[in-house]
Formats: sequence, structure tokens, C-alpha cells
Amino acid sequence: MKIAFGIVDLFSGPGGLGEGFCSLRRGMASAFEIDVSVEKDSAAHSTLRLRSFLRKFDDDLPREYVDFLNGETEEPDWSALFPVQWSKAENETLNLTLGDAQTTKILNDRIQEIRQRRGDRVILIGGPPCQAYSLAGRGRKPSDLGYVAHEENRHLLYEEYIHVLGSLRPAAFVMENVKGMLSSSIEGRMVFDLVTADLKNSGGMTQYALFPLSASIDQEQVVKPQDFVVATEHQGIPQARHRVIIIGIRRDLLNAVDDFTPPTLPEMTQKATVRDVLSEMPVLRSGISSRGGRIDDLEGWRKTIRQAATLIEEMPCSLKGDQRSRFLATLREISQQSINYGKLRKNSNGGTRLPVTCPTDLRNWLEDARLVRLSLHETRGHMPSDLERYMFAACWAKATGKSPKSHDFPDELAPSHDNWKSGKFNDRFRVQPWDMPSSTVTCHLAKDGHYFIHPDPAQCRSMTVREAARLQTFPDNYYFKGNRTQQYIQVGNAVPPLLAHQIATALHDALQQIFASRTPSHPVSRKEIITA
Repeated sequence: MKIAFGIVDLFSGPGGLGEGFCSLRRGMASAFEIDVSVEKDSAAHSTLRLRSFLRKFDDDLPREYVDFLNGETEEPDWSALFPVQWSKAENETLNLTLGDAQTTKILNDRIQEIRQRRGDRVILIGGPPCQAYSLAGRGRKPSDLGYVAHEENRHLLYEEYIHVLGSLRPAAFVMENVKGMLSSSIEGRMVFDLVTADLKNSGGMTQYALFPLSASIDQEQVVKPQDFVVATEHQGIPQARHRVIIIGIRRDLLNAVDDFTPPTLPEMTQKATVRDVLSEMPVLRSGISSRGGRIDDLEGWRKTIRQAATLIEEMPCSLKGDQRSRFLATLREISQQSINYGKLRKNSNGGTRLPVTCPTDLRNWLEDARLVRLSLHETRGHMPSDLERYMFAACWAKATGKSPKSHDFPDELAPSHDNWKSGKFNDRFRVQPWDMPSSTVTCHLAKDGHYFIHPDPAQCRSMTVREAARLQTFPDNYYFKGNRTQQYIQVGNAVPPLLAHQIATALHDALQQIFASRTPSHPVSRKEIITA
């Protein structure tokens, strides 16, 4: 019987990274199991705990949970219905703040227990918030790259990751962060160089070899920091999200393996698009914000939409020829379609299936045949002036295949920003065109939907939580706790679970090479990834 690898998951958010790892099976058994996860935000922790609870049932979700997602019942008290499974989930998911003294004590005790039970078969995953890097260099000596954190810096979140890495001594780790860390510097030194030096030495106690996931790097190539960037659109994710992913494997374990094959993500030839995951979802009308002075009812919405279409048609537009014709034709269609749209305002039935164009692996990952509706697929209110901008932008995208820039908008639609056309607000209103991956889903969706305008002009709205979750590859049966603002933040901050699943697959294959034979042998033959 194969033994699963344990996971310590830090900065877990709603659980995107952990979901991908826990979904990996080898035969009938799980390849990875989360032993402990830590998240300080209460709403994200509630989501994390709920998903942990559901994993206790393997793939057979409780009937009560399916009924809840389908809108047939209110969410029940899980602790009363399934006390054993809920207790395990509470023990696994900690709502604590890393860096606090009490958290450190609790985590150290858990780490000791995990090491006793798992031995070396444990990994660390997570990504400290990127703002921690702006402070990580304070207190360093100029020549002290592999430093141990100084007293004044112990509270920094990044250093907590390093601390756990040194205490846990996992067989491997996965660290995720924003691409911006490659260009950031502190006191004349690149943040990436400082971070990788810390990761390689783990506080001076344990050494790790660092690997990028790019399959295009040959054995003798000198790896550059840019090689650690994973572009999700090349991995079958319907989103262009570029993140730094660093894989670390303990050197003493590598030294026992001949001809080690590093973990890699093979680039997929078929790109997934917005159309592949959103086009068959239930049609919704936008809401109208009460700040707009209009009542948010169906007739009021129809009137607002028809007026907006008429106004935009009369405005000057730089489009010419066929593009101009398509733009105007779309505006005229909107007035007619608005008569039929709006009946599926909230929590609509149906629309759970993905279009035939959706790649099979992505379809199987997202869909759940037990669902008859999509939860969290509900629009929010927008000011009438923003609805006009959304309509213009979506019509433009339908006519041209791309989102308009600020200078493309008529003056009549310009927001009250003095530097609207200076270039600083070039993409302030951004449509996600149907036939390409979306731009990066971020937590900014919690503030407004201007960067994520739906490509269907007649719906005239921003993306719902469920639409953002699909672009992030959260399965349709993944429920986000908290209010809508908190849900958007959770979705935007997460690692796409399907990408995490691919990373888990690559890492597990690499770890199997190590744990298949523990007899000491020659050092790893591959050239050092990052030179000292």
C-alpha cells in the first residue's frame, strides 16, 4: 500500500493550492493529504474548513451539501450532522495569524507530531503575501544572503515561511508568488536572489535544490529567474495568470538518487478560453445600483439598457467599415434582447454544463453532474453611467475581438478622472473577450467589476463570483463562505486548483524517484539550478 505525503499548507486562503494537491490520486489512494493548514482571514478560513470537511467523504459529497448547492435547503449545521468529519476538519484548518507567539507554539507542536508520524514524507506549500518582500531585507548584513532572521524581523510573514521550512525539514516545498518579485530590489540586491538564497539554505540547517517547472530547459542550460514563471494560459487554464513557482527538494534526498528527472509542467497546445467555461452559463441581467437613482427592477433595467444603447449609437466612434457596422448592429440587438433578458436575475436553474468546445480535462475538473444550478452566480448593482461604459466596451470587443482602451471611449462616456486619457487608466474598463484566456483574476473584483466586464453586451454587467471561480478553475461544487466582497477576494487571491493539480502531479513523480530507493548513491547529475 502506497503511503500518502503529508502537507503543511501556509497562507492557505480558500484552499486553491491544497485542493489541487489533495485531488491527486494514485490508484485508489490519495497521493497527498493535508495535515495542517493555516489561514488568518476568517471568511477564507471558513471556506477552507468547509472544503476540508467535504474531503472527509472522498468523492461522495453528502446529499445535504448537494441539496444546499442546488438551493433546495439552507446550509445545515455540519457539526451537528457529521460531528466526526467536522471535528477532523477543525483540527486540520487553523484560523491563526502566522508570526504570533501562540501560533508559533501551536504550529511547532503540530510539526513535531507530523514529523514523528510521516518521517520525511511531508511537503510544505504556500506563498507568503508579496508585500512581505518589501520589508524582508531590513536588518540584513550586505554579505549575509543566507541569513537567519534578526530579532526585529521575526514578525515578517515571509520569515515565518522560512522558519517553518527549517523546522519541518520537508522532503520538498512549493512556494508561489507574484511575478513582481523578480524585478524588486532591496538595498541594491534583487529580492529573488535573497529569497532563493534563504530557500536553498533554510535558515542554515537544511539545504534544498531549487527547480523551475519549465519543460523547455535542458540539462546544461543556466536557469534564469524568469524560468520560474509559470504562465497559466500555457497549462490549459482559461486565464493569463503569471506567477513565480519555486520547487525545492532536499539535497540529502536527491543525493541518494541516480539520474534524477526534475519536476516539469509540459506545455499544453490547446488553450482554454473564456468561451469554453462561461458561454453556456445562465444569462443574467446586470443590477442597478440604488446610487443611480433608479429602482432595480426588471422594467427599470430594460429602460436603462434601451436608453444606453440609443445614446451610444449617437456618439462618435473611431471604428470604421465592417467593425463599425458590427458595433452598431450589436447596439440595436441589445434593445430587442433586453425584452427577454432579466428573468434569471439570481440563482438560476440550469446552465451547469460546459460547452462542447471546453477541453475534456477542464470539463471533468469543473463539472459536477449532481448540480442543477450554479451557486454564487448572482450579479451586483452598477451605476447607470457604468452600465453605459460596459455596454460600449462589450460592443467594441464583439466588433473587434479586443477590449477598448481609454482613448477609444467617446468623451461622453469618460469618467470624472483628470488623467483619464493619460495612459494611467488605459484599461480601466476591460472586457474579457470570448475567444482568448481572460486576464488575471484579482481580488480587485471585490471593489468593482470594471476590469472584468462580461463579453455578452446584452447582459451589460461584470463577472459574478462563480464566473470568476470558473476562470480560476475552482470546481462548480466549491462554495465560498462570507459575503460577496469576501468571496471575490478569496477567488482572486487563490492559486488555480487545476494548476495546483498539475504541479502536484509533477512533484509527486519526482518524489517517487527518491522514495522508491533510499540507498545512498551519487549526487544529482543535473547542473545546479541556481548558482551561488
